[in-house]
Amino acid sequence: MATSATSDQLLVIIDPAARQADGESVRIAKDVLSAGARAKLCLPDGPEEFARALARRGARRPVVVGDGRALTRAVTLLHRRGELAGCALSVVPVGDTALAESLGVPGGAVAAARAVLDGVERRLDLLVDDDGDGVVLGALRIPPVPVRAGAASPVPLSAGRPWYRSLVRTLAARPARLSAVPAPHAARLRVEVDGRPVVDADQPVEAVSVTPGAAGVASVEVRPLSVGAEATPLLASGHTVTVTGAEFRYRADAAVSGPVRRRTWRVLEGAWSLVLPADH
Repeated sequence: MATSATSDQLLVIIDPAARQADGESVRIAKDVLSAGARAKLCLPDGPEEFARALARRGARRPVVVGDGRALTRAVTLLHRRGELAGCALSVVPVGDTALAESLGVPGGAVAAARAVLDGVERRLDLLVDDDGDGVVLGALRIPPVPVRAGAASPVPLSAGRPWYRSLVRTLAARPARLSAVPAPHAARLRVEVDGRPVVDADQPVEAVSVTPGAAGVASVEVRPLSVGAEATPLLASGHTVTVTGAEFRYRADAAVSGPVRRRTWRVLEGAWSLVLPADH
């Protein structure tokens, strides 16, 4: 469902990392947004000022200028404050654009800024973990394996959401942040979807992928460990996904978390709004 993003009062929050990564794209975004709307610019020095600016937005529509981490931070803050459902977010991706692009946001600063001004609000599903604080906008991966640049991209699980290809770009673009993550190895995990087992701990797996789909349903892919011929992926879909077993780390969008022994994610249908191009 889409509705017009009618407010012409914007709060443009420019993430510090964006200013360091690509000052020219930040300048372009500011110019386009200021020319097309009444925009109040905010340049926080860190996460605390970022959170304070978002909390004091008033009637202004928030626009995040930054990478996937900045967008996830904004969604997480609004979710924790119970304000996510009533706040339409916009983003101009600067730096790592993979997450925003996977959600339908244009990659270029000019196109993304114009989408902020002329786009429509679209309701999107959200994965929330059992702690209640962790959110997943685009994709979840266990284990968070670094991907070599130039590696072939698998076919997306669902049409219209090339999340896996974008995840590959994200991982390939940030090798330094993954230096502390163990090398790939077989994991013994039990994966349940809506309480039904997809794989048990007695069957080693190479990878588990989860992505919010549509209508409150998550798509799950489990790749069993194979010797010789590639094993057929196990596919499932449902409202909750629980993973248990030996300690494991996971990548939720751009952040690596863990280790944990058990984690459950549930889908919140239409939990948040993102302003996207009208023809998306």
